[in-house]
Amino acid sequence: MADMKVGFVVTHAADDPEMATLPFMLATGALAMGVAPVLILQADGVALAVPGGAEAVVCDGLAPLADLLKGLLAAGVRIMVCSPCMSRRGITEQMLLDGCYVGGAGQVVTEMLECENFLRY
Repeated sequence: MADMKVGFVVTHAADDPEMATLPFMLATGALAMGVAPVLILQADGVALAVPGGAEAVVCDGLAPLADLLKGLLAAGVRIMVCSPCMSRRGITEQMLLDGCYVGGAGQVVTEMLECENFLRY
């Protein structure tokens, strides 16, 4: 991947389809520009890391979130999923989509420090 990284913390899913979809659109754009996207799912955003989670998020006028997620994963982008947020919602590591992995506070901070910029949605 690219030398430059830009990070996105995704805190929404079906509760706010627009805010859930926008970071995936930006991550796809970054990838096309040769900038490595870093995606971290927290709070309600962890629902996107399980089968059917992204399909439940539809925002008129924006690209389908499920397609964006599939494209990023197919391109080799790995997506970190907040461990305490998963636990709070009854999501286990075995339930995660291929390409998604469990991360804790230390891993989140490490990724943030390696990025040119970090945005929260």
